[in-house]
Amino acid sequence: MHHNVFVSAGTVLSVLLLAGCSLTPAAEDPVQVRLTDLDARVAKIERIIANQSLVELSQRVEALEAQARDLRGRADVQENAVAATQKQQRDLYQDLDRRLAALESGVVASGPAAGGTAAAESPSSAAAAGAAPADPQRAYDSAFAALKDARYPDAIAGFRSVLEGDPDGALAPNAQYWLGEACYVTRDYENAAAAFDSVVRRWPGSAKAPGAMLKLGYSQYELKRFDAAKQSLAQLVARYPDTEAAKLAQERMKRIIAEGH
Repeated sequence: MHHNVFVSAGTVLSVLLLAGCSLTPAAEDPVQVRLTDLDARVAKIERIIANQSLVELSQRVEALEAQARDLRGRADVQENAVAATQKQQRDLYQDLDRRLAALESGVVASGPAAGGTAAAESPSSAAAAGAAPADPQRAYDSAFAALKDARYPDAIAGFRSVLEGDPDGALAPNAQYWLGEACYVTRDYENAAAAFDSVVRRWPGSAKAPGAMLKLGYSQYELKRFDAAKQSLAQLVARYPDTEAAKLAQERMKRIIAEGH
């Protein structure tokens, strides 16, 4: 009986030793452990690099998209500015043509003056030569001709003369508006803003009122009075919603907001 117990215990011990020998090398092999740890570290580094690359790529794409939006916005502003300038030039020349035609009709209807000197002189030459301040129409035409020829100091002086001589006359709204334009183009934004504001306040029903309010906002923008500019432009859109000036006002407001003002 004791012999059988001894054999059984020896058998169990042999089995345990064999099992330990079969498991220990694979689980405790230092080379295998280091390789496994190295593989895990490499995989972790690859994931980090991949994530960083995706983030950087996303940031670059967003930056390029922002630049593209900015360029599109600037292009739109430039196109609108060019369109506005072209329209103003067309209006300028059309207004001048109408006034010259009216002057020609007046000269023909009145007939030749004594000695024939007045008949020989064309309305355009009379405007270019200047006239007495007592004649608002001629003073206006002379100032307008100076503006057309880019003689801005003469234009400014001429329009001020018209306004001083007949401040409430039929020519006053246009004279005030073109005075503002002449100041604006010479970068005298303070006087330009004052001239355009006068048109808006005194002649809100004038055909020049929407353009004057637009250029008032532009002048305030150049003077860095951004809140006042936004207010003027918003009032323009509210008062004259279906005008070209209102469309340009909306574009300028978008630009002001985009610039963070």
